[in-house]
Formats: sequence, structure tokens, C-alpha cells
Amino acid sequence: MDMKFERDFVAERPVARHCAALLRPGPGQAELVNALARTGERLARELVAALAPLLGGDEPQVDCSRPERSSYSDYATMQVMGHRNLGAYTLYGAGPDNARLLGMVAGETVLQLVDRAFGGSGAAMADLPRELPLSAELMVQRLESMIAARLAAALGADDAEAIRPLRREGNIDHLQPFANDEEIAALVLTVREADRKPWSIELAFPFDTLAGFYANGDRPPAAHDHGPADPMAAPFADVPLAVSAVLVDVRLPLAAISALEVGQVLPVPVARAVPLRAAGQTIGHGTVGAVDDRLAVQLAQVF
Repeated sequence: MDMKFERDFVAERPVARHCAALLRPGPGQAELVNALARTGERLARELVAALAPLLGGDEPQVDCSRPERSSYSDYATMQVMGHRNLGAYTLYGAGPDNARLLGMVAGETVLQLVDRAFGGSGAAMADLPRELPLSAELMVQRLESMIAARLAAALGADDAEAIRPLRREGNIDHLQPFANDEEIAALVLTVREADRKPWSIELAFPFDTLAGFYANGDRPPAAHDHGPADPMAAPFADVPLAVSAVLVDVRLPLAAISALEVGQVLPVPVARAVPLRAAGQTIGHGTVGAVDDRLAVQLAQVF
């Protein structure tokens, strides 16, 4: 049987049509730049305490520039001209989709920090190597972890590992993190220490990444857990602290001190329980003895 359908097809219900005026557009580039500027200010504050362990325990001053818009090709060209193309260039991934962003610390700065970590003065090098040596690898990893964690906190991320290092190179041309024509916004965080030349941490964000960061607005930083510090964990474990054992504590009148002469013998009582002090606080008691012909204190009580 030959069956033909002559009638026109009619939809069961009208196709939905959305009014453009009711749809909220995503943030524009100007809004994203303003949001990034606020994040940069928070990141600068986060980095003050985070950088102190790398700088001998002293907190530096950290200032953040206004974000600058450019194409990636222009940004990469300025990197080559400004840093002779030697640096710790790291591609980071943010969130479950690994949204891309670029971080950079100049190679000269990395080498100075390595020198300081080994007890050197951190003086600038006259001739930079073509590549960062293996001795700088650990320092670069510490910088990467610190930048990723502090940036995540500044963005208000609930997960401290929301941003992760993916790949690094000592040459920006070898890394090629973005397409040449991709529009980016770049931040420069300037680190200043007393009596030292300022150095910087640079971050570059494609606008697609920023749109993902601020799709739901500029979130406040996540609250930090200020529980008791672990003395066995960094950075506290490496903080030097003077400890003193008070063997003798004698009080003499001013007249007796004024009449002291060379060769005079002062009888001094040595306490049975010698206090052990740190940072002006008594942390324990011990007894005086000897080990290998050296005076020693055996701890009898620790508070």
C-alpha cells in the first residue's frame, strides 16, 4: 500500500525564544581587569609572609602593578628583551579543566635565591648561564608551590591545590603557553627587601581563564585556619632560636661590683636545677654534668 502524508507538520508547543535583554552577559575585559587588580592586591598581601622563609625570615614589601593588557606575542617579546630569555617560566593549570596561566621569575633572581639559601650573599652574577643549573630546581619548585597556593587563596578557592604547576621551561619560547594572538592580562608583583635590589614575580592570564575565574563574581579570599602552629613543619622548623642554660645567677651590691679586681675569687652557688630558657621563657630544668670533658646539662624536666 502506498501511503502519503499530505498534511503539514505542526510542533506540539512553540519553540522557546529567550529575550536578549533578560540574559546576563559574561563580564567584559574591563571588568575582568578590575577583578584581577583586586586579586593582585590580595595576592601581594598573601606573599609577604609566604616569601619570608626564602628571604632569611624577614618579611619583604610586596607591591602589585595594575594589570596590563596585550597580545601574548608582545608579552613574550618583552620577556626576551627584559630577562635575556633566562627564567623560571611555569605553565599552571587551574580547576578541573586546567585553565591556563603563566608564571615567571627571572633566572638571575632564582640564582640569587639559591646562593642565599646556601649561605651566600645573593650578589648579582656578572654572566648568566644559558640554562638554569640543576641546583636551582628545588628553589624553582618551592617558588611554584608558593605562587600556586597563594594565588588560589587570593582567588577565594576552597582547595589550596586548585592551581597546580603543569610544565616549566627556562626559555619562554620553549614553553609556548598560549597562541601568539591570544589576548592576555599580566600582573607584576615587585618584592622589595632592605638594602637589596627589587625583584619581581610575573603572572599572565588569558581572558578565557579570567572569565572562568570571575564567572560568578569576585570571590573574597577563603578563611584561613589559624590553629596552633606545628613547630616541626615549615617554615617554623627552620627558625633559629637561641637557647640558654643559666648556670649561675648572682646578685652583688653596686659597691662590691665597683671594688672588683683582677685575680679576685667570687664564690658562686651552682643550682641543682639549672633552668633552660628560650626567647626569655623557661622551657625546662636540668642538672649540670660533663660529656667528653665538656660541661653539659642533662634535662630533667621539660615544660
